Amino acid sequence: MARHVRILLAARLLILAAGVLGGAAAVGAGPLRITVLYDNTAFRPDCRADWGFSCLIEGMEKTILFDTGTKADVFASNVAALRTDLARIDALVISHPHGDHTGGLTVALKARQGLPVYLPLGTPSRLAETLRSIGASVVVSEGPADVGRDALVTGAVGGLVPEQALVIRRPEGLVVVTGCSHPGVVAILEKARQVAGGKVTAVLGGFHLLDHTDEAVAGIVARFRELGVEKVGATHCTGEKAIEAFRRAYGARFIEMGAGRVVELP
Repeated sequence: MARHVRILLAARLLILAAGVLGGAAAVGAGPLRITVLYDNTAFRPDCRADWGFSCLIEGMEKTILFDTGTKADVFASNVAALRTDLARIDALVISHPHGDHTGGLTVALKARQGLPVYLPLGTPSRLAETLRSIGASVVVSEGPADVGRDALVTGAVGGLVPEQALVIRRPEGLVVVTGCSHPGVVAILEKARQVAGGKVTAVLGGFHLLDHTDEAVAGIVARFRELGVEKVGATHCTGEKAIEAFRRAYGARFIEMGAGRVVELP
């Protein structure tokens, strides 16, 4: 009888362990889907191009909107063209408080009342107050902060412009989404590694290399390689010459961006 009880207990423990392990494996294990809603160029003819950046990230515990572009009407037009339901988003991350990343805030907040909005420390208080007045739940990131169980913001990285990036934990490594990378894109990647652990495997967004020399850009590309970055989607304020440098360096692993582009990472 005692042996029978022990066998039943062991079987139940195995089932429980399998469920726990299966649940852990499921975190971040499905495909990650990133839809570019706003960008300097248009990937699809039914989307409008304009200086600015925004993307929607799905496939995690929470659906996250990252930045909102420059013009509310262009943002709303692209959202409609891509049939994006903003009412489904669980959180909004603002990389930094410049107009080319905050222009569509009212559109997003009308679609989802009480939406948590993550702002980096150093964001002007008037923006936070305005967001609260139109129904947002404002979270000022003094440092790294979780946005669900498989994503976090770095908090302000430093420099004259307070800016944070979104870091997504994946089985293969970290995916980093940047707005403009004012503090330096390499500094942002190093911060992402520090706060999330592991290596950065993919980086998408603006790298702010418009005014950099060819030699400086080559050094940054080389540093990406040293850090183990496998895929790059450089866009927005990166600059055409720098984008081309990343395209040449990464070949088939370079991700073409633009409004309407849907990027799926395994």
